[in-house]
Amino acid sequence: MAIDTHRSVYKRALYMITIRQYIPADQATIEYLHVFALQQVGAYLGRGPWDDDLYAIEEHYLSNHGEFLVGEDDGKIVAMGALLRISPTCAEITRMRVHPDYQGQGYGQHILSELETCARTFGYTTLHLHTSVVQLAAQKFYERNDFHEVGRGMQQNLEIILYEKELNL
Repeated sequence: MAIDTHRSVYKRALYMITIRQYIPADQATIEYLHVFALQQVGAYLGRGPWDDDLYAIEEHYLSNHGEFLVGEDDGKIVAMGALLRISPTCAEITRMRVHPDYQGQGYGQHILSELETCARTFGYTTLHLHTSVVQLAAQKFYERNDFHEVGRGMQQNLEIILYEKELNL
């Protein structure tokens, strides 16, 4: 059972972000944001089976004790992030993307905070995530949010860093 559709609004100096649950009408924009954001940092691997979840968001996330959130600025989707169930006590933060024109303004922080709230609601006690070695800003962002490196691996020809965080319920 997915968390009820919700909206959170965050206001800062000159912008406003609305965070809401994914709806099917978002699909094309989600696909574009995913590819564009990864291309900008040199981490796009092309379309492959590693992206199958993006083409079945309701099945992979919303119907499976997870969440998929989008962040809008003035009605335009500029950020996204998801929570994927791994086990009854563990979930993965995945698909964190912020359009390059909106990075550094707190959009990713708001999405991550909402996903952590969702994780606690579902009773998850551990969060995992990964990012590539070329995504330096993402590494710093996750480390600022108390994720710590627990390993490294390869995805296609890209080295990835595995992170973990224990949640306080």
